[in-house]
Amino acid sequence: MDVRIDPSWKTALAAEWDKDYFRQLTDFVRTRYATRQVFPPAGKIFAAFDSCPFDNVKVVILGQDPYPGFGQANGLSFSVNPGVELPRSLRNIYKELEDDLGCPPPPTGDLSAWARQGVLLLNATLTVDAGAPASHQNQGWETFTDAAIRRLAEERENLVFILWGAYAQRKGDFIDRSRHHVITSPHPSPLSASRGFFGSRPFSRTNVYLQSKGIAPIDWCGTAQ
Repeated sequence: MDVRIDPSWKTALAAEWDKDYFRQLTDFVRTRYATRQVFPPAGKIFAAFDSCPFDNVKVVILGQDPYPGFGQANGLSFSVNPGVELPRSLRNIYKELEDDLGCPPPPTGDLSAWARQGVLLLNATLTVDAGAPASHQNQGWETFTDAAIRRLAEERENLVFILWGAYAQRKGDFIDRSRHHVITSPHPSPLSASRGFFGSRPFSRTNVYLQSKGIAPIDWCGTAQ
């Protein structure tokens, strides 16, 4: 498989590549792509890392699985390619974005402009079988993405971690709150958005923190750049 990952992340995660779990994970993923329809496209598995180099990260938004629908997943958490109908969670994210910052509804679900500004859009599991949510969980991806989050938490300062839902919040338990800013709320899915995601104002709160540390804010409205 032809996969791309920014060299800074290859270095940051160098200790993971030769571990037994990662070799087993690689075998599992290769077999899956060879025998089934798997998302995202193989070249986009590490798109979150390729789009946002290690030293550029300002914000981490943590998802769980890639979208399992045809043509949806593009390797960035919560993001879909231009022209793809917005998933319900992303529609709710955009609603909160409009309520929080007054951003007009974006014309596309492509969040790559956020990634280019330093938002690491990371799923806990980086691959999924078509039509089968959670089908690649507990194969090693969670260990790998934990290592990425831990590396950021230990080597960087003043990052914002946006953790939506109980799963993401458990995954971020080890983040040192004295070094980083952690924003939590219910997940933006239709099942939980009305229980506290709406009104949580994660985008403005992120920018207030970044600016308080002398860091340029994110242009959250610029999703279609």
